[in-house]
Amino acid sequence: MSLQLKQFTITDPFWSHYRELVRTEMIPYQWNVLNDNANIVIEKERNDETIPSEKSHAIENFKIAAGLKQGSHYGWVFQDSDVYKWLEAVAYSLSFHPDQHLQELADGVIDLIALAQEEDGYLHTYFSIEEPERRFKKLAESHELYCAGHFIEAAVAYYESTNSEKALSIACRLADCIDHHFGKEAGKIHGYDGHEEIELALTRLYALTGESRYLELSRYFLYERGTDPTFFARQHAADPGTRPVIEGMQHRPLEYYQAHKPILEQETAEGHAVRLVYLCAGMADAAHLAGDEQMLAACRRLWNNLVSKRMYITGGIGSTVDGEAFTLDYDLPNDTMYCETCASIGLIFFAFTMLKNEVKSQYADVLERALYNTAIGGMALDGKHFYYVNPLEVRPENSIHDPGKSHVKFTRPAWFGCACCPPNLARLLTSLHKYVYTVDAEHQIIHTHLYVTGTVHLELNGQQVQLQQHSQLPWEGQVHMSIHTAEPVAFTLTLRVPYWADGYTLQINGESVIAEPQDGYIALHRVWQDGDQIKLILPMDIRQYAAHPLVRSDQGKLAIGRGPLMYCAEEEDNGDNLHLIRVSPEAEYTYQFQPELLGGVGVIQVEAQQRQQIAAEWAGELYRSFVKETYLPHTLTLIPYYSWANRKSGEMQVWLHTS
Repeated sequence: MSLQLKQFTITDPFWSHYRELVRTEMIPYQWNVLNDNANIVIEKERNDETIPSEKSHAIENFKIAAGLKQGSHYGWVFQDSDVYKWLEAVAYSLSFHPDQHLQELADGVIDLIALAQEEDGYLHTYFSIEEPERRFKKLAESHELYCAGHFIEAAVAYYESTNSEKALSIACRLADCIDHHFGKEAGKIHGYDGHEEIELALTRLYALTGESRYLELSRYFLYERGTDPTFFARQHAADPGTRPVIEGMQHRPLEYYQAHKPILEQETAEGHAVRLVYLCAGMADAAHLAGDEQMLAACRRLWNNLVSKRMYITGGIGSTVDGEAFTLDYDLPNDTMYCETCASIGLIFFAFTMLKNEVKSQYADVLERALYNTAIGGMALDGKHFYYVNPLEVRPENSIHDPGKSHVKFTRPAWFGCACCPPNLARLLTSLHKYVYTVDAEHQIIHTHLYVTGTVHLELNGQQVQLQQHSQLPWEGQVHMSIHTAEPVAFTLTLRVPYWADGYTLQINGESVIAEPQDGYIALHRVWQDGDQIKLILPMDIRQYAAHPLVRSDQGKLAIGRGPLMYCAEEEDNGDNLHLIRVSPEAEYTYQFQPELLGGVGVIQVEAQQRQQIAAEWAGELYRSFVKETYLPHTLTLIPYYSWANRKSGEMQVWLHTS
């Protein structure tokens, strides 16, 4: 099981800053955006005239659906989910920082949602306002179950945080409505939503309520997907509507929806990246709750393909803007990729649900990689500007003039026409306490997945145990833990040895401990005494990474990392034409923490070489006979990838040419 919301208090300087940023800046800012009260420019996430970007209108849509105002629905058909994810972020925020005003604001939103909910439990503002006759009749595009899933997740979090049943009651009525319309029985819809999300939400609702119908409905959606290749086409042919729900979706192949095969037969990560990882997170959670070994085996197959052949070194996923999708094994371009922030958040969900099934460091390693790099890189340091796409290489002129790179932004916009990422990031950061530990109550094991300063309270063997962790990550590798208990208590504490640490040093009460990690975790089983002290030192060497030889974009290049962080070069520190800088694999690196830079970051420097005399050697020529190139010494400065684009706009590069 995972720890409940109020059992773990995070006091980590690095992560507390982010959680406070969400609480004090992101949540109020996003509330103003959702109410169209923010004086901002909303950008299209790419060059596409069909993207609505005049305003959010999300709260207004609920007021219209509730009958409080007159008007038309504005925005994407999935716009409701922006409100639901904001509400979920509020719920988690209230769990660690009670705020009466914020809770009253959230309660008002829940009351509004209740008014918008129809008598039979149906909830979706677009179809309630514009086309009620098309309910559940265009599921490839409609996002009805996707939005429902996001509300259910928000309602579960709100109940766990506040013990208020208002949102949970709406969620159960909504789930019951869906259960009434979908299933194997005659007269029900034998199908599923085009965008996965309901599957994971129903497992969470089951875990809270114990209502087995919700778990079985989740499993129905999972196992039904891909069994009938004509389902979406038949719905399209019978659709009473005269206009698309979303423009340009009709040409999408079944792979885009992960509906090309039944889930037990799928072996490669295909289609829209966010949908794929939401599907996999739902599969892994359902497998855990139902003890479904077949489904877990399918999760492992998709996981292995995803992380060994289709994931970026930053934890980004999605290689192409066309469909925000995967392409093929080892196709990982750095300057045209998608790497949507939501996709890395979904990857974190997938990794964590796999940890519920089997405690192996490969899952926590990827969770950590995505969290420290692409996820927090999706937000500016002010909490008010965001990336939809997280590139590994940027040249602003290309983004401006190349239509194929219009999605690659070189500064973070204030908001997007498709605004799924900002509130998704807010709910992830405020729920960070969920991912640090899990508990195997049956075997009395506490598993440590992330090193984050904080205090956890839990019961083991009938006794209250307090575990305090003090971590210096991500800047240094020292971790201290202390155990506090009224009576001696026997349990096992596991500690993850991350992929980036070459070995470890471990002491208990000052005495060295040597233990061979199993599946990447050190298991410490003993009778713990009050005041026992654990000291874990993880080496934080600067590491040079190479890509698989079949990743064509990265051959002859290296990437630099230290601890969980990947690093990049920016024009601000190194000048333009970063592609003309090369680094020797034998070069020596220096590291220094600079507290005044970018909110406080560790900076890496290395003596490199930079190509010179281009203008003189190539005057008036585009091609010429090969001549020996001229290089001069250059001190290359690297900053953490998550912190890029917080100064002047300019070039950025993760993968560096080698000499």
